[in-house]
Amino acid sequence: MAGGLQELRRRIRSVQNTQQITRAMKLVAGAKLRRAEERARASRDYFDQIRAITARAVERSHGLGHPLLEVRPVETASMVVVTSDRGLAGPFNTNVLRRAMLELNHVEAKRKVVFAVGRKGRDFFRYRNVSMIEEFIGLGDDPSYRQARAIADTVMARYLEREVDAVYLTFTRYHNAMSQEPVTLQLLPVVLDEAVKGQDDAGAHMGYVFEPDPQEVFQDLLPRYVEMLIFGALLESKASEQGARMTAMDNASKNAEELIRRLILLRNRLRQAAITREIAELVGGAEALK
Repeated sequence: MAGGLQELRRRIRSVQNTQQITRAMKLVAGAKLRRAEERARASRDYFDQIRAITARAVERSHGLGHPLLEVRPVETASMVVVTSDRGLAGPFNTNVLRRAMLELNHVEAKRKVVFAVGRKGRDFFRYRNVSMIEEFIGLGDDPSYRQARAIADTVMARYLEREVDAVYLTFTRYHNAMSQEPVTLQLLPVVLDEAVKGQDDAGAHMGYVFEPDPQEVFQDLLPRYVEMLIFGALLESKASEQGARMTAMDNASKNAEELIRRLILLRNRLRQAAITREIAELVGGAEALK
């Protein structure tokens, strides 16, 4: 009985220590979430507008030829998958990786490769022997536009060199700390997105005048479009990661509290049983002496 009580006491101390860690991680994730959420929401308008502007510009380009607009037979399909570098974020990484694999399976191509952004994605694809063409890790808690541009430059270079024929982007869109949604967008070739094609605003139906000329405008607009989509995905994913981690740590702290309560109740019952048995032994001994 003494051994059982000692084991319970060690277990209670262990769970209490774990609870302190999960509470601290929740507070840290909450502080990081506020910053990540502000950045994601601040960039969302630009993210949506550049998609809409690019879609309308492509629609009114009258068949302008540009390498990033070239649609060709898909021999090699690729996907940029944005995950986190660290775990303990609930189902965040699992959901986006499941979505990426599902979308890859639906793509008709002889060869499929991935651009892994984040250690969790890299390890996932490496373990499953999925071909990785590039990996990007260690982006930190505040992804910069420079980092997004580096990823975009690599992706566009592979596309222009015809190493890949289509590029998709899978990331997690942030709604709130309790809700994140894995989504997939086509990155290359740049196509008219039905989600933004129908968005009209003042002047949407007016003809575009390209200055200095359409080729030079698209030479700047299309790479910026790819860069911004990746940058927006990084910001949305980082906010989703922190929200998922805060929620996961909150649930872990509550579960630890419930487990501690049950362990303390069991410990008290064992102590009461031990005391009752000792009293019974004393009474029995006293009766035997009479």
